[in-house]
Amino acid sequence: QMQLVESGGGLVQAGDSLRLSCAASGRTFSAYPMGWFRQAPGQEREFVASISWPGGTTFYADSVKGRFTTSRDNAKRTVYLHMNNLKPEDTAVYYCAAGSLGSTAQAMSAYPRATLNAWGQGTLVTVSS
Repeated sequence: QMQLVESGGGLVQAGDSLRLSCAASGRTFSAYPMGWFRQAPGQEREFVASISWPGGTTFYADSVKGRFTTSRDNAKRTVYLHMNNLKPEDTAVYYCAAGSLGSTAQAMSAYPRATLNAWGQGTLVTVSS
């Protein structure tokens, strides 16, 4: 089982940038696509971004396209979510997750229909107006 730990959340103002990190331990990190998801208060968890296991393919929710970028460093077993031009509606708990072995970043973008292998505990991002 892969263990995931997110970090980097905090309180920022609208227009600011933030970088979230997700450190993995356990199973071979580099073999799995990784994704970012978020859950705002009172709302369902939603897909944010995903990245293929080599790192060359990414997918984004329409709401974050052009503002968020995900990347990964397989040597450091870490995936990142770079968030620019943050908006109050980006306020949520952000989770990273690992896809199933053999799945794809595109399949993760179909969440909640995607099969996910592991979840982190989440990190809170609060964007004030």
